[in-house]
Amino acid sequence: MTLSPIQILVIIAAVALGTMITRFLPFFLFPDNKKRPTFVIYLGKVLPYAVIGLLVVYCLREISFSSPAGWLPEGIAILCIAILHFWRENVLLSIGVGTAVYMLLVQYVF
Repeated sequence: MTLSPIQILVIIAAVALGTMITRFLPFFLFPDNKKRPTFVIYLGKVLPYAVIGLLVVYCLREISFSSPAGWLPEGIAILCIAILHFWRENVLLSIGVGTAVYMLLVQYVF
């Protein structure tokens, strides 16, 4: 299916408008000179951990324990991430090295 130039412009405008609304709306709803509701403060503290937990479950949802090749690369990568994170306390380093270890294991070892 080929889109006309008008359809392409409408899609780009809709995406840009949606992005702008989601980026700017919090600043209008919760300006700096007003106290934020306690519920919003609570969500700001809790949601990052919930999202990380959801991502971990999503990434590990299709692990198969029928053979070592189905779970060992993920296990080694998770172990590398945990060790690096507790040792260096650098999120980007631990995620980057863990991803590289996983990809190397999947591509060349298993």
